[in-house]
Amino acid sequence: MKSLQQLVRPNIWKLSPYSSARDEYSGHEAHVFLDANENPYNSPYNRYPDPLQRELKAMIAPIKQVPAECIFLGNGSDEAIDLVYRVFCEPTHDNVVAIEPTYGMYKVCADINNVEYRPVLLDEHFMIKANKLLAACDKNTKVIWICAPNNPTGNNMPVEEIEQLLRSFQGIVVVDEAYSDFSTVPVFRKRLGEFPNLIVLNTMSKAWGCAAIRLGMAFASKEIISIFNKVKYPYNINLLTQQHAKEALGDKEQVEKWVGILLQERRSMIDSFKELAVCEKVYPTDANFFLAKMTDAKGIYNYLVEKGIIVRNRSRIKLCDNCLRITIGSKDENAQLLGALRVLK
Repeated sequence: MKSLQQLVRPNIWKLSPYSSARDEYSGHEAHVFLDANENPYNSPYNRYPDPLQRELKAMIAPIKQVPAECIFLGNGSDEAIDLVYRVFCEPTHDNVVAIEPTYGMYKVCADINNVEYRPVLLDEHFMIKANKLLAACDKNTKVIWICAPNNPTGNNMPVEEIEQLLRSFQGIVVVDEAYSDFSTVPVFRKRLGEFPNLIVLNTMSKAWGCAAIRLGMAFASKEIISIFNKVKYPYNINLLTQQHAKEALGDKEQVEKWVGILLQERRSMIDSFKELAVCEKVYPTDANFFLAKMTDAKGIYNYLVEKGIIVRNRSRIKLCDNCLRITIGSKDENAQLLGALRVLK
């Protein structure tokens, strides 16, 4: 890969970050805080939160098996996605390459940052070919986006194809592992030492059941994380989010139970969908959802809305014609969906 300085935007490389009051002292335990113009009343909500979330990262590190200095925490994974553009991509000059179809925020953030977005269509099995992605790159391509397991298709991507990208591409490869807790494929976050151009995304929203607190993660070399930390807003993770995340991380066994139940329900739902008169095909999945080709996706979607049951119509997405994306819900929610669909012919 190119050197990190060659990849980072020149103004970002030279950026002097905002210095918060709590960053300016060290070596002593303080008990009187008169440095940040805070209100002395209404503890603990009167104090600014730790801008680097040190206690929270210390809890995440052993669970994710990544050193704390290689962890960035954001307001959802979307903050990390946006930071990739702000750090590496010069507006109107650089470009990125991504698989298609995939998670929509990669393109939204490209458009917001005025960066050219080059989609490369997956094959008929929703799989990637590294050579096709590399062929779409030029000297101004800074980033390749891979979502594995992919959204909305649900399938994982061949490890050897991602490895080829990491070894051949001169820029940054982002592997979004938001759904990896539902897959048996080994995760790339444990291989940061092999690939200095790798950024791996993860989230508390899926397996951990914490979508409401908006906590996303990026794992990368400590050099990349250091740049993310100087570009992010100083107090991007509020105290309430940090507190609830620590509570959730303290009950890993509960999360493992949830994942086990969801995987069991996934198997049951897929088997049931295959028997539906209105379902033509269920695609393989490694996520907490699956993609199903229906006889009339739009009509079935509207019918379900009238029943108060909401799924996702993905028919307008390339390669997903007449497809619904079904999230695995509770046993009762899944039963209600199947009950509504079984009466259709």
